Amino acid sequence: MSELEGQETGGRVPVLAVVGRPNVGKSTLVNRILGRREAVVQDVPGVTRDRVAYDALWNGRQFTVVDTGGWDPDARGMAERIAAQAEVAVSAADAVLFVVDANVGITDADSEVVKVLRRSGKPVVLAANKVDDERGELEAAALWNLGLGEPFPVSALHGRGSGDLLDIILDVLPEAPEEDIDADEGPHRVALVGKPNAGKSSLLNKLAGSERAVVDSVAGTTVDPVDELVELGDEIWRFIDTAGIRRRVKEASGHEYYASLRTASAIERAEVAVVVLDSSAPISEQDLRIIRQVEEAGRALVIAFNKWDLVDEERRYYLEREITRELVQVAWAPRINITALTGWHVDRVVRALNVALDGWYTRVPTGLLNSFLGRLVAEHPHPVRGGKQPKILFGTQAQVAPPTFVLFTSGKLEDQYLRFVERRLREDFGFEGSPIHIQQRVREKRKRR
Repeated sequence: MSELEGQETGGRVPVLAVVGRPNVGKSTLVNRILGRREAVVQDVPGVTRDRVAYDALWNGRQFTVVDTGGWDPDARGMAERIAAQAEVAVSAADAVLFVVDANVGITDADSEVVKVLRRSGKPVVLAANKVDDERGELEAAALWNLGLGEPFPVSALHGRGSGDLLDIILDVLPEAPEEDIDADEGPHRVALVGKPNAGKSSLLNKLAGSERAVVDSVAGTTVDPVDELVELGDEIWRFIDTAGIRRRVKEASGHEYYASLRTASAIERAEVAVVVLDSSAPISEQDLRIIRQVEEAGRALVIAFNKWDLVDEERRYYLEREITRELVQVAWAPRINITALTGWHVDRVVRALNVALDGWYTRVPTGLLNSFLGRLVAEHPHPVRGGKQPKILFGTQAQVAPPTFVLFTSGKLEDQYLRFVERRLREDFGFEGSPIHIQQRVREKRKRR
């Protein structure tokens, strides 16, 4: 079940779909509506490719804004699929914001879009964008000829008329129910991350059971993170499909730079990240950097080796050696082999996600933890260094998600010994799929008076 369909059938927040030809300023207007820079914007047609949902608030009312790719009814190839995404957004929305460039006026493509909007039967608000002065307002008046009612002049770039436009939008959207649901009680959040063209969008589509994300053999098709509610194993999950992370943020330019920031943000707001690797190619430094980014963010981790149908015996031999050599630091992460395009073993994703989340939320009672630490120190005391032997006095688990332990010690423990403690924690209590953070607090010796 898609996010938009869920919201249409009894969801708690009404949905507004933003549509229009390429480069008329839809994403800029979306950012103006949201009051923050959320949608990726660049002065090049086609930057937005999927339909992307954002939470919006105006005058105390919540609604969801769905940004769509530029809609050209005569599109072919990838542009045709982008147009199809826009049609899906309209069909699932409660109302439509149709954005037209007032400076260009009515085009044949605009007229064709109007026909589709009329067939949808949804209320339509017509925004005449790029109106920066009174002369622009006169040009905007010509858009009455579209037959959609009054065109509302607005400058998405400068904010002119945006407040009035939002008031009109609220008038056509249905009222949202009063009750609010704590975000922490919602579906588990899963970020799909990896290099460009690793197969993240194909995996999302296979999990969702629909052509939800635009998939193309050209690397870097996804730019904005795409949220999708998917029902798997009798449970709803929120998947966030992200742009492929480039080598370094500073090497990216334009919309790629902002997309890489969105990807980092997606990891931050996820509970668990599925790092999708192309198993037919060697594990690269980019792959390892992404895995480290997830680990450093303290998120649960699943590693999915995609395109397994392209792995022969020779590649399997080398891949096993690469895993042993390169992934030793995250040996605790569940690994699954899948082929997203055909759906082979995709069902294993849910099992791995549950394992990782169980590890991420594992809590060890303080009494049990200190019994474990007592045995550990007795069997394997810290090495003597410089005539001193630091000891673990006691410990506590400060938090879960990720599991964080605080060890109170008589001296500073070496990093190697801390890694040993972590390894034994995993052996005794699990934590599969989750990083473990260990902090130490050295007891200060009291000065003799």
